[in-house]
Amino acid sequence: MARYDIVIRGGLIVDGARNPRYKGDVAIKDGRIARMGRVPRGQAEREIDAEGLVVAPGFIDLHTHYDAQVFWDPYLTTSGTNGVTSVVIGNCGFGFAPMREEHRERAMQSMTKVEAIPLATLEATMPWDWVTYPEMLDSIDRAPKAVNLLPYIGVNPMLIWVMGLEDAKSGRKPTAEETAQLKRLLHEAMDAGACGWSTQTLGTPGDPTAETAGGAAQSDYDGTPMPSDVMWPETLRALAEVLGERGEGFVEMSAAHLPREIWEELAEISGAPFIYQALPASDMMIDMNEDLFAWFERCREKGLRIYGQGITQNPPLVMTFDYWDLWGPVWTGFTGPEVPRAEKLANFADPAVREKLRAEPLKHMLIASIDQAKVNTVKSRENERFVGKTIGEIAQELGKHPVDAICDLVVSDELETSFALPQFDIGLDGLKQLLGNPWIIPGLSDGGAHLKYLAAGSYATELIAEYVREHAILSLEEAHWRLSALPAFCAGFRDRGVLREGAAADIVVYDYENLAYEFPNFVHDLPGDEYRVVSGGQGYRYVLVNGQVTIEDDEPTHVHSGELLRGGRGRADRASA
Repeated sequence: MARYDIVIRGGLIVDGARNPRYKGDVAIKDGRIARMGRVPRGQAEREIDAEGLVVAPGFIDLHTHYDAQVFWDPYLTTSGTNGVTSVVIGNCGFGFAPMREEHRERAMQSMTKVEAIPLATLEATMPWDWVTYPEMLDSIDRAPKAVNLLPYIGVNPMLIWVMGLEDAKSGRKPTAEETAQLKRLLHEAMDAGACGWSTQTLGTPGDPTAETAGGAAQSDYDGTPMPSDVMWPETLRALAEVLGERGEGFVEMSAAHLPREIWEELAEISGAPFIYQALPASDMMIDMNEDLFAWFERCREKGLRIYGQGITQNPPLVMTFDYWDLWGPVWTGFTGPEVPRAEKLANFADPAVREKLRAEPLKHMLIASIDQAKVNTVKSRENERFVGKTIGEIAQELGKHPVDAICDLVVSDELETSFALPQFDIGLDGLKQLLGNPWIIPGLSDGGAHLKYLAAGSYATELIAEYVREHAILSLEEAHWRLSALPAFCAGFRDRGVLREGAAADIVVYDYENLAYEFPNFVHDLPGDEYRVVSGGQGYRYVLVNGQVTIEDDEPTHVHSGELLRGGRGRADRASA
């Protein structure tokens, strides 16, 4: 009988712990790394030739919304085809448990609004064989997975369960009894395997009429704030107390406007890592980010575990007007995803509508400048001359306002023009700033969300190919520490994130010189007869999850060796703990 299941032989090992790279072998047995260094030949059932390839820990993505996608896509595309071996689900306070039957439809509608997941896809795939949070984890456990999952419990479903939908959204304070129920729910969830809790806190405590800091894009299905947007700091303190009592867990908060003293208080009460969401690598936000970095440093000096997660990738948003909601409320009102197709075409042709669109700023927030939108594909042959040009360039060429240029193009293409445009105003200076801080976690793929125009699960591929290989912003050793070991430490992953003997064998083996990611492209494979944008990785010779090969030469092997990591541990880890 062979001593090992697999030996990865002769690769350049970058172990994720910031140790210098070295050439060596990695032997795997029963899903774990059994030996590293030199392994005699003839001792394994399978040998993988890694000569000239990098061998490193699989990437860990702390910010995804694969809560529904796990039930129909074992590879959690785009993440699973770009070297990601573990993800955290349940971010931003959103989730599907605990959930009474009468609230299921509303929960799916909320995710359609805030995370742009097609309702038809959710309705076609959600098994809804649960009510409680532990029951939902059991359902996820049963689903085939090629990637590991670690789950948060979102604050919103807890608030709705305890207070009812209307009261949870009213902004009233929970009673002492309700607060005790919230704490019991959190204990129950963590007993079942939750890694902590998450929240979006963008509004004003107790005031559902106040505009959220995130604007309309983050509001609920009916335009009102999410329950967590109007909850009180006392509720956050109560949830932090649970983590302090247990001595485990971590927290993700999208709450940039929350007073910093409250962040510090919560970190002190809980003793847990807090992930501050999110820092775009924006050239316009360099001064603000420097101020945040200084605060993070003061927190570390106090022993408080507050980390930032950066948007350190710049894949283009690829969109059509079949589904687009990021150019502000005026555009969305006339051309958004809720507007019927025929009505959209009529609106684009209507001079009165165009006049209202011209009155809007060309740029909304930091995302998706209209004149920077580049024509990606066209339907009409007469429009082929515009492919690769921006709307600003086309408008100048034709002597038109950018709004008229884009409206004429979309009408002549019968709504089938596709565009590519920047996500935020990410630039090299902003990237150097975020990646230059060793305590900023890269990534924030938002995987599983915004499926009609975003495929950012390629963030780790981009970081290595662009910001290590091309721009030398980071060393390879630092990059792998940031992509695997640091997020594993913050999120409570047990025995993952580094290559060492005894650790789980979540491993990427890739061709450094040829590592790349595809230009995002449309595929019509969503349940419910819907489409999405995907971006596959290139140069991944092998990806192993729990010691089994899930990707070989960039292609799925259809081996589903991923696990639900309850409390950060896989089944074998829990059995031996």
